[in-house]
Amino acid sequence: MENHSLSKIDFDPKINFIFVRNLPNRNIRSMSYSVFTDEQQQAARFAKAMGHPVRMYVLELLNKQSCCYSGDLSDILPIAKSTLSQHLKELKDAGLIQGEIEAPKVKYCINKENWAKAQQLFKNFLDY
Repeated sequence: MENHSLSKIDFDPKINFIFVRNLPNRNIRSMSYSVFTDEQQQAARFAKAMGHPVRMYVLELLNKQSCCYSGDLSDILPIAKSTLSQHLKELKDAGLIQGEIEAPKVKYCINKENWAKAQQLFKNFLDY
């Protein structure tokens, strides 16, 4: 019979998160995350950024071709330019893509280093 206990993880969410909720200064939220590894936090940032179909599409497109201009993306996707801009910002803030201004357009490319890091983090997580 398989053992499904969580004995490897010494973590009590009630202690960590109740502590943060009761603090008068909520800017100290990062204290509760000290129980998570850097890899877990980075994987979560990447996953959050990838958590929308438009962003997944953009990542697939940029992964297939080296780069793409924002204007070309807005021609392909049936969403407002401002909405696309927000999605690109999320991906850029997470470090999955990078943008380079070539006036009047912005050229977006996969951040190859962080893309490889994301792949490895997710592989490690899924293989665990």
